Amino acid sequence: MTPTDAEIIDRSRHEPNAFAAIFDRHAPHIQRYLARRLGPQVADDLVAETFLTAFDKRQRYDQARPDARPWLYGIATNLVGQHRRQEARRYQARSSDNAGQADAAEQDHADRVAAEVTARAMRSMLAGALGGLSDEDRDVLLLVAWEQLSYEEVAAALAIPVGTVRSRLHRARRKVRQALGGQNPTEVEELLNNG
Repeated sequence: MTPTDAEIIDRSRHEPNAFAAIFDRHAPHIQRYLARRLGPQVADDLVAETFLTAFDKRQRYDQARPDARPWLYGIATNLVGQHRRQEARRYQARSSDNAGQADAAEQDHADRVAAEVTARAMRSMLAGALGGLSDEDRDVLLLVAWEQLSYEEVAAALAIPVGTVRSRLHRARRKVRQALGGQNPTEVEELLNNG
């Protein structure tokens, strides 16, 4: 039987090398999340920092939680918080850089040209919409849309009540929908997942 994350973390208190199993299980997911939030170069550094922080705090891990993912996402999200100003600037720059960039002259088919222009415009609008969200609302939206965490997992990751997760997600979806001219928020989450 495969040990739970809690069992591995508990064992790592006496056998530090056992913690490597937590890294092996969850690093790819944390890497993907951080790369989407901050780009691949920053993500590499923050993945290492996430697991070093987790290792340092393993004595305080709640053994009642068999799955360490929400805990690790919480650590990673806190590290993202240290880079929020850069993140907001990147979203704004991306929004500005993409505005009007519909150079599709090399496309050999009219449908592909139209699809590319629409996709670029939507990504630009989405980047601007994400940049306009509060840090807290953006964290909740991206954990749900990108990492497909449940409300309960997001609540555990961010150390907030489930009701707060629901209200922040509702507010974020509403603001993104408004910024995208009334686009269905489910379609926005699909763009986030593919972005």
